[in-house]
Amino acid sequence: MSLQFSVGVEWSGSGRQGAGAVSTGGQRLEYSAPESMGGMGAGSSPEELLLAAVSSCYSATLFRILERRNLPALRLEVTACGYIEDYPQAAHFARIVVHPTVLGADADRLAEYQDEAVHARDACFIGRVLRGNVTYDVGEVQTAP
Repeated sequence: MSLQFSVGVEWSGSGRQGAGAVSTGGQRLEYSAPESMGGMGAGSSPEELLLAAVSSCYSATLFRILERRNLPALRLEVTACGYIEDYPQAAHFARIVVHPTVLGADADRLAEYQDEAVHARDACFIGRVLRGNVTYDVGEVQTAP
């Protein structure tokens, strides 16, 4: 079976001084280069959109794995951090770290949550796309009642 996904993108302006919008799922999201990279800082940035893609896939994958392993979870909160190195000459996305918090968790089973958090990283479709290009790690795993 083959699947296809599509988004619409608009852009105007030159390089870092431009701005655009992504249309997907009936929503419109404004984006531009971040101020830290000499951009306008309007809306989101392509770097943040990449982190959103990784962490949204990761959270859905982790939740499914926790259900299958009968580990209690009501909700997940994931913070993702991205690191760019060698900016501006040879800039590249070097590392992404996800930090999951499992709400409604059994704190006595933290080691199991940690193991499954790593398993989800390895099973996440979007994360697998990055493999070999970006270091992708799981940071601190937290549980909360």
